[in-house]
Amino acid sequence: MTIRVLLADDQALLRGTFRLLIDAQPDMEVVAEASNGREAAQLARSERADVVVMDIRMPEVDGIEATRLIGQDEDMAGVKVLVLTTFEEDEFVIEALRAGASGFLGKGVEPAQLLDAIRLVAADEALLSPTATKGLIARVLAQPSPSDLVDPRRLATLTPREREVMALVATGQSNDDIAERLFVTPVTVKTHANRAMAKLGARDRAQLVVIAYETGLVRAGEPQD
Repeated sequence: MTIRVLLADDQALLRGTFRLLIDAQPDMEVVAEASNGREAAQLARSERADVVVMDIRMPEVDGIEATRLIGQDEDMAGVKVLVLTTFEEDEFVIEALRAGASGFLGKGVEPAQLLDAIRLVAADEALLSPTATKGLIARVLAQPSPSDLVDPRRLATLTPREREVMALVATGQSNDDIAERLFVTPVTVKTHANRAMAKLGARDRAQLVVIAYETGLVRAGEPQD
């Protein structure tokens, strides 16, 4: 199956570079390019994109609002957003995750990392979280503003195993990693994660991570023993 990619960035040169890289892969293709967030949201729907590689800083409508527009559209429930950013934009990364982004990378990544990230996001296997970005998520989401707090009673609908899997997902571990830790199969892990997402109304694993931190299920610096 070919992954249909939409590139959203106001820099034409960067879009062109990404297009050459992505179109050279046998399992993915660029189906459209957008120079601002409004175009990105429109093209994500019309071109049936699987993954939107989204810049944050764009004119007219920025990447965060575009991500929110995609996330709120039921017809685009299967569209994943991969945000490209820099570590200087920590607060924007968190806003993007809350808006519905499935993962994020810094713009300085190697080409192979970008390609792997697109595949991971398309498969919904893991929130992209190298060590630095895991720390970023934990640090910011562990100290949300009062208005952003989520009622921890929402977790009461989960089984103990679903809560356990959710907590491990929040640390950035893949299905394989969690399966090895819990002595179950990756399919079982995915089933528990999917049930937790359904019960909590989470769009994907990234949203599950946000809820895990905002309800206090996981806190910054806590080891997952």
